Amino acid sequence: MRRAAALAALLILGGCGQAGHSGGKANDKFAGLDAEILKWRTEIIAADPLCKSQVADQKCESFEVACKAERTITPADQAKGISARVVAAMTWSGFDPKFQHAQSGSRTAEFSKTGSGWTRAEHAPVNMSSCADL
Repeated sequence: MRRAAALAALLILGGCGQAGHSGGKANDKFAGLDAEILKWRTEIIAADPLCKSQVADQKCESFEVACKAERTITPADQAKGISARVVAAMTWSGFDPKFQHAQSGSRTAEFSKTGSGWTRAEHAPVNMSSCADL
């Protein structure tokens, strides 16, 4: 009985959280963002120098989205058909082949949504807690 009550409470709280904020509801302006962030992670694994090692204990791991923050849509953005803009920062642990030790990596990207979906562009480093520009 307690287990069912705890599960019900979690489901109610989950509905209030921000998980749906970037999930997949069709009328959600952030629909599809999570999938784009996962695609970005896959591209980092394929291209980042810290992720190039083939040795099992030297692979990239512990990926974490450190922050996500919505950016204001300007009239110029609206003229280009942009309906949402989000900056996100991701961190991970990798292996530095030059110095032969584990090392942290991070990247920041700006995601823009138009009628045809999300696009991603590199972005300058941000505050990793708030995603505010430095």
